[in-house]
Amino acid sequence: MNTPMRLGVCWYPEQWPEDWWEEDARHMAEIGISRVRIGEFAWSRIEPEPGRFDWGWLDRVLTILQSHGLGVVLGTPTATPPKWLVDALPDMLALDEAGKPRRFGSRRHYCFSHAGYRAESRRITTALAERYGQHPAVVAWQTDNEFGCHDTVLSHSPSAAAAFRRWLAERHGSIDALNRAWGNVFWSMEYRSFDEIDLPTLCVTEPNPAHVLDFRRFSSDQVRSFNREQVEILRRHSPGRDVTHNFMGLFTAFDHHALGADLDVSTWDSYPLGFLEQFWFTEEEKLRYARQGHPDIAAFHHDLYRGCSKGRWWVMEQQPGPVNWARYNPSPLPGMVRLWTLEALAHGAEVLSYFRWRQAPYAQEQMHAGLLRPDRSEDIGAHEARQAARDIALIGPAGEPPRSVALVFSYESCWVTDTQPQGQGFSALRLAFECYSALRALGLDVDIVAPGADLSGYRMVVVPCLPIIPAGFASRLSSFEGPVLVGPRSGSKTASFSIPEGLAPGELQGLLGIRVLRAESLRPGLEATGEGFSVQRWLEHVEGEATVEERLDDGHAVVVRNGSRRYLAGWPDARLARRVLLRMAEEAGLATQELPEGIRLRRAGSLCFAFNYANGPQTLPPAAARDFLIGGAELPPAGVAVWRTNP
Repeated sequence: MNTPMRLGVCWYPEQWPEDWWEEDARHMAEIGISRVRIGEFAWSRIEPEPGRFDWGWLDRVLTILQSHGLGVVLGTPTATPPKWLVDALPDMLALDEAGKPRRFGSRRHYCFSHAGYRAESRRITTALAERYGQHPAVVAWQTDNEFGCHDTVLSHSPSAAAAFRRWLAERHGSIDALNRAWGNVFWSMEYRSFDEIDLPTLCVTEPNPAHVLDFRRFSSDQVRSFNREQVEILRRHSPGRDVTHNFMGLFTAFDHHALGADLDVSTWDSYPLGFLEQFWFTEEEKLRYARQGHPDIAAFHHDLYRGCSKGRWWVMEQQPGPVNWARYNPSPLPGMVRLWTLEALAHGAEVLSYFRWRQAPYAQEQMHAGLLRPDRSEDIGAHEARQAARDIALIGPAGEPPRSVALVFSYESCWVTDTQPQGQGFSALRLAFECYSALRALGLDVDIVAPGADLSGYRMVVVPCLPIIPAGFASRLSSFEGPVLVGPRSGSKTASFSIPEGLAPGELQGLLGIRVLRAESLRPGLEATGEGFSVQRWLEHVEGEATVEERLDDGHAVVVRNGSRRYLAGWPDARLARRVLLRMAEEAGLATQELPEGIRLRRAGSLCFAFNYANGPQTLPPAAARDFLIGGAELPPAGVAVWRTNP
């Protein structure tokens, strides 16, 4: 990154008195903010009646922001279609699995497959782009907002069913080919035509997993094509400006790699405390990190989304205080907003934008903190944003991260394990996160890449879970010369969700020197133990020519090695994961560190960053003299240290 990271904020001028706007803009600039996202929820104010546009207020907003040196990220408002549009197109609403409409009254009330709403999306996007595509205040565009939020990727509407049938016909070519691919002879599920196929819901028991997987693929493609329509309009009318979309955390309902390929910049919405509370983390972790977030939540997504659009990424929404949507919503530890900001810088963010400028006094998000309180006074987040702006000016541009470890992640893998987990708690996303966390706890820098990514230049590769092996992946892995770890269930399914002819790991058998004879899932308390470790949730029985590196107490092979490639035949606990990854790092010539609890490191060019997620003070491991720009070797809770390393 050749320029310092910019700070931004999400602002909703239509929600506030116009005589506040000028002061808001002045105040933003004074804090150190230079980017402002607006407009993504403003359709009813932009077009209060069908075909009647009110541009005046938005014209004035852009003039005010530009006068204070603030660049605008303008959102298309398609996440919140107005009531008059829903009344005109009542069947544009998505239907849930039970066939009930997801009605007007909040947001994201549309089906991606509805042709009429697609046309309206293109129409409002074109109107905005024609009006503001060349406006000097507009520096970037955001399409829609948080695709899939509130479980809205999957729609069970008639529009979705019709589009799914067309998608299936294009994918499979003939109904006989589909019947073979899905194994529909089982349970007499064969179809005579594509018109007979319904959506995979409300079956007596679980639907055919191949049917479900194709529906997940179709639904992901619908999101991507919906987004691409807007991107093409924006690029046509507003050339030279970045187009982005704001992804979410721990969300896998569509393929972000595929959609990110259509963007200039990937962005995501960072809410570390909410994600800690809402997802799989243990009660002990939720208490220990309640006010900080798990040390790897933000970083995991920084590295994931950096890999989604050619290395360019932002944080579009950063939590500045308590949120309103988790089961419990504590206040961040003092200093955490600053830490999260500088951590984004360390991972290469071009922009970090806080959500939101001012806490709303009404409606659904009135309990969500902003940089300002509803009475216009500064909340804690504003003070920490101001400090972060000073830190960023001191640090300057951060360099490129080193190409050390590539962690291969596939959204399709998540769809497979969601569809057929074969044991409660098996999630490809969770396994990827735990492998990432184990690598980071060793002080290693990690890139999260798609299966199609170029692996050259990396020192080691980790593939936590890849049930379906994409074309060319086995060849790329074979030509990689460093240590490789392949995790459980990899190569266990064909593209049509069946067991490979030669058994798992399918195309990777020759590379790994094993085949999987049986897989079992383990309930809590049934963990299989080895010397100083245990295997949880999942255990495979393997045979082959590979050398056994780690066994269970009963002699069962759990880590096997074939040359520089290893296979992990179960879900490892933290001790086993650390042992295997440490061994691989040594073989790759990567330096590891014994980091204190809660400490994480990140390298960027000649800079090294340390972040303290622990509740108490921590001391950095001994090292040669450090040229500290910020902080020192003793880090308080939420403390940050930055120093220059030897060239």
